[in-house]
Amino acid sequence: MEDLPPSPVASSSPIVYGLEDRVPPVTALLVGTQHVAAMVVGTITPPLLLAGALKFAPADTAYFISLALLSSALGTFLQCRRRGPVGSGLLSVTGTSFAFIGVLTQAWHAGGLALMFGLSCLAAPLQMFFSPLLRHVRRVFTPLVSGIVVLLIGVSLIPTAYFNLAAPLRPDAPPWLGLAVGAGVVVIVTVSQAIGRAWARIAGIALGVAGGVIVCALLGALPAPPAGDGSWFTPVRLLPHGFAFRWDLLLPFAFVYLVSMLEAIGDMTATSQLSGLTTTGPEHWRRLSGGVLADGLTSTVSALFGGFPSATYAQNNGVIQLTGVASRRVGYYMAALLALLGIFPAVGRLISVVPPPVIGALAMMLFGLVAVSGIRLILSEGLGQREGLIVALSLGVGLGLPTQPGMLAGLPAVVQSLLESSISAGGLTALVLSFGWRKPAV
Repeated sequence: MEDLPPSPVASSSPIVYGLEDRVPPVTALLVGTQHVAAMVVGTITPPLLLAGALKFAPADTAYFISLALLSSALGTFLQCRRRGPVGSGLLSVTGTSFAFIGVLTQAWHAGGLALMFGLSCLAAPLQMFFSPLLRHVRRVFTPLVSGIVVLLIGVSLIPTAYFNLAAPLRPDAPPWLGLAVGAGVVVIVTVSQAIGRAWARIAGIALGVAGGVIVCALLGALPAPPAGDGSWFTPVRLLPHGFAFRWDLLLPFAFVYLVSMLEAIGDMTATSQLSGLTTTGPEHWRRLSGGVLADGLTSTVSALFGGFPSATYAQNNGVIQLTGVASRRVGYYMAALLALLGIFPAVGRLISVVPPPVIGALAMMLFGLVAVSGIRLILSEGLGQREGLIVALSLGVGLGLPTQPGMLAGLPAVVQSLLESSISAGGLTALVLSFGWRKPAV
């Protein structure tokens, strides 16, 4: 079919191609490549961080990276395609989420990879269950509660970045060398953002990682990629690490999935605004419901094949603003590019050798930005005396109580698992206080 011109509405707005417009293939490929470039580092970073912190085998790390990219391709296709109740029908992209690193680590320490992915399989469908009930869930998980949880996620994860920063580059290298390499990565990314050019902002993270890898190679601290099994394509396996389950750890997982769902609502609402759509009324909520349903389906499929949870990303909104292209058809090109990256195992093996200090520097910045996004959510509805006290108590419980496991001894296992996690301990405190202490009517 012949490509249609931009819609009349788009011609009088910053949007060049509207949501349903057909985009010329070359233009669509170029825009799709920019979307992938803006989010691919964020997609592969959670598997790399967990691999470094939990000492995964190189082969497992490469498989996790491939699955992250394949899951992102599936989620992006479902979001943009919108068939029946599944998908938002927006130019949205999905990827692995930093929000789950804490609970995944907790599950790994309690029962290894089998428990990690078993809990993911059982908790991910909660998003599908709650997708038709979004309005009611949002009344309980207010921006204040969601912001506190997101802030706790970022703050609690920042120390884990330093485990990678402190990792020695070489056995004979001084301890400070890894920190120096990480500082160089931070400088490159910061300068890229400060330049003010669109291309520099989009490529800043990739430039920082590339610079850090080059320096490590010059220092002789870049290991060779792990040997593959000779296959040209990544063999996807059902439950490759087995399946395990513990009731007492399910609640922290479920809590983070609900918070991820609320973040997706905000991201998709922003995408709707940029696409020139209304953000009220039944059609808007149908889009949000379909988007959350697609996220839950993607995370469930990913967990079944040994991949990490996925969530709708906000990065694509910046690319839409820069390019003026909001057509959901570009998402098909994005999904194809992500699938190609994930199919070939050599991609995962190459990425898995990125030195820990480079990953640590990147993680420190990204986790800090997660915390900042939580602060923005908290401030979105004002920070009065009530809100300030709820934030203070939630942070106090969330960051303090998990550091004293002896205080939790003797409590039921379910209660212990909730209070041992900064995210669930502080989040539950915020939820109880916010629900019990109603905001006074104006």
